Amino acid sequence: MNGGKHMPLNPKQASMIKAAAFLLIGVITGVLLVAEFRSIPVAQLFGQNIRDIGAKQPPVKVPDNVRALNDAFVAAATAVSPTVVSIEVIGEDKGSDVEEFFRFFSPWDDEEFFSPPRNRDQQRDSRPRSRPLGQGSGVIITSDGYIVTNNHVIRGAKPDGVKVTLSDKREFTAKIIGRDSLTDLAVIKIDAKDLPTAYLGTNADIRVGEWVIAVGNPLQLRSTVTAGIISAIGRGGMGLNRGQFAIENYIQTDAAINPGNSGGGLFTLNGTLIGINTAIASGTGFYAGYGFAIPVDIVRKVALDLINTGKVIRPYIGVTIHAVDETDAKGAGLSKVQGVMVDDVLKNSPAERAGILSQDIILDVDGVPVNSPNELQTLILQRRPGDKVKLRIWRDRKEITKEVQLEAKDGVVASADKTSEPVPGERATDNEPVTFDDLGFSVAPLSAEAKNRLEVNTGVEVTRVERYSEAYMRGLSPRSVILRADRQSIESTGQLRSIIARKKPGEVVVLEVKFEGGKRIVSLNIPSKAN
Repeated sequence: MNGGKHMPLNPKQASMIKAAAFLLIGVITGVLLVAEFRSIPVAQLFGQNIRDIGAKQPPVKVPDNVRALNDAFVAAATAVSPTVVSIEVIGEDKGSDVEEFFRFFSPWDDEEFFSPPRNRDQQRDSRPRSRPLGQGSGVIITSDGYIVTNNHVIRGAKPDGVKVTLSDKREFTAKIIGRDSLTDLAVIKIDAKDLPTAYLGTNADIRVGEWVIAVGNPLQLRSTVTAGIISAIGRGGMGLNRGQFAIENYIQTDAAINPGNSGGGLFTLNGTLIGINTAIASGTGFYAGYGFAIPVDIVRKVALDLINTGKVIRPYIGVTIHAVDETDAKGAGLSKVQGVMVDDVLKNSPAERAGILSQDIILDVDGVPVNSPNELQTLILQRRPGDKVKLRIWRDRKEITKEVQLEAKDGVVASADKTSEPVPGERATDNEPVTFDDLGFSVAPLSAEAKNRLEVNTGVEVTRVERYSEAYMRGLSPRSVILRADRQSIESTGQLRSIIARKKPGEVVVLEVKFEGGKRIVSLNIPSKAN
């Protein structure tokens, strides 16, 4: 102690005390600032304009039922996505255009299929070479690696040119088990085990208005899920599948599908596979509002046949048909528009043996009503050769029943009847060209060229059809031959004129017409004036 006197601080000590004081002041200031941050905007302290972004909570409280629907979509997508695979195809390019990998149908253009724009001036190498044909999708239908896809997806592939990628990114080379062009379905096989497998429903699961999801690999985007509803069922007659016995009975959906979705699955919200996506209606080749899928009952039948036998065991009746419309119904004396009309009965077919006749109207098959060709075709496809089916038929203004035993077509179509056997009927001596102005068509005596071209012996040749006339709108075309009118064999133009002249305005004349593609029944409304 120095008698209460303080010893002077050396410079080092003074510096340390100053530092401690500044530190203490900083701590106190920091505490004060933190305490005031809640009441003083940061912008006032630092000149900044943003303290945070976004609202504190979402603006709408989602109702429980809406949240449940959202969760259903999520659950379905999560469950079914592993069952859908990506397919890449390598084929031999010999200098010709490669067929498009997805089916495009244009209801606004004369062409039914078309490809993306290409450089038409581009020089092609004519030497055969391997090249990618494209990319599509498939659905796993057995745990040991059977996969269903579209025939047009794998068409043209080399033997080892089908590559499959699973959702877990494993890759395999697939073997082609079988293809069916008439339904545009195919089955391939990969060497794998314990794969996730799609649950196949039935046509009873397909309802207009039902929510669905489409799963596939469009535009080289793997595992894409889109949603929509079933817009319509039973779509057919669009010419997407070629061949006289092609099956078209599509599900229409507005779920977005694009090139690469071919062969992918259309599922309900409980994860049930109800169809295989196969085509879009588009004027551009890309999604334009709706697409088409092959119904699951057809998928199951064709897939099982291809797996078990390597081909589709296809029963057939042996008729060509068209849907009855109001004019057909009126001409046949039906009280309402229903059924399908038989245009032609193939020679040596089950239908011929059962006594089915041209102009018969098939109302139902085993009690199931049929109102379009695709409905009848689908019902028959699901039977087996040897099965017997009962057809309820409208003939001569009364109902009859015919039993038909189905036979296997085996890819060989029974030949159409090459002759038109005359039946008793009115004969007319004159055989000069005749024009039916009010119906919009002209006929002339059967020429030698028409006889040879269509292989017919009797009838009259259609020489002109006026655009947008009754005949034009009902499907009559030049160079066709009218064989019968109201079941009477036509041997002269005068005979046809007499039959039509006896008709009263509003009545219907039913013509059996032969053209290069086969036969067709054409029903014409008689206008107020007719020759």
